[in-house]
Amino acid sequence: MIEAALLDMVAAETAGDPMNDHKWVRSSLRSLRQRLRQAGYAVSVPTIRRLLKAHGFSLRVNAKEKDPRSQPPDRDIQFRYIETQKQNFMASGDPIISVDTKKKELIGNFKNAGQTWRQEADAVNVHDFLSDSQGRVSPYGLFDMQRNEGTVYVGLSSDTPEFAVAAIVRWWHDHGQPVYPNATRLLILADGGGSNGYRPRLWKEQLQSQLSDALGLSLTVCHYPTGCSKWNPIEHRLFSQISINWAGQPLRTLETMLGLIRGTTTQTGLRVSAHLLEGLFTTGRKVSDAVMKTLNMTRHAICPRWNYTIRPRFDPISTL
Repeated sequence: MIEAALLDMVAAETAGDPMNDHKWVRSSLRSLRQRLRQAGYAVSVPTIRRLLKAHGFSLRVNAKEKDPRSQPPDRDIQFRYIETQKQNFMASGDPIISVDTKKKELIGNFKNAGQTWRQEADAVNVHDFLSDSQGRVSPYGLFDMQRNEGTVYVGLSSDTPEFAVAAIVRWWHDHGQPVYPNATRLLILADGGGSNGYRPRLWKEQLQSQLSDALGLSLTVCHYPTGCSKWNPIEHRLFSQISINWAGQPLRTLETMLGLIRGTTTQTGLRVSAHLLEGLFTTGRKVSDAVMKTLNMTRHAICPRWNYTIRPRFDPISTL
């Protein structure tokens, strides 16, 4: 009887997701208890909670799932094209890296979100002032999809396209070339924005001069559409695991941060290395139209703003 009365009460104010069994109501448990008592039913709040849970109700927060802006018409096409490129490179054994910059971090005695098992709370500064820190760093990550291996280069300067390409070049020398000694091409999966976005000219110019020309590599670059960064493999296969590993651990020194990154593992065998990337990378560098015309860059027929290939402008062997 009480159960039927409760369900009748919440029927008019039940909301839910038509794609699953998630349901929720507007009234609070105490409000429902008061209404049931007025109807002649003496019932406690825990009992109401138990009855609602038995019928699929639970506490829910607002879910950001609707985008009022129209989606790019070629968004789905781009996802399918990225998958085609990945399969092509996997079949030939050529390297595929997913790249991005993780959230900037303050180094010092500051609170880091998360919880750890301990007898007493770790005391940290009340305020997160930059002046009280050792500096703000930019962790640039690269995830090798063929080897389930992550590499993070922590920069002490600005997060710029020059910094992003410098990290990729360093990765190639440290990790890429030793395990792919015969590779002549590289697939780079990147977000649509940021230092490695599809818009910055400096990103493309640095890929050409510092990576393709200098190392003799043909670079295929595929960008995820705007607002789709959570589908970039590095986000859920590397960055999320690092965040879990250092949750609740204050990043008091650079050595602490690097150690926590290196200590990140998963049951699927993820391995992670971390290094400092020193150097000054200044913002505001411009690339002229004349320089852009010198790039040996070919845009793909499918989604050309998001997909392009950069090849060496000269044959390294012929110039020896």
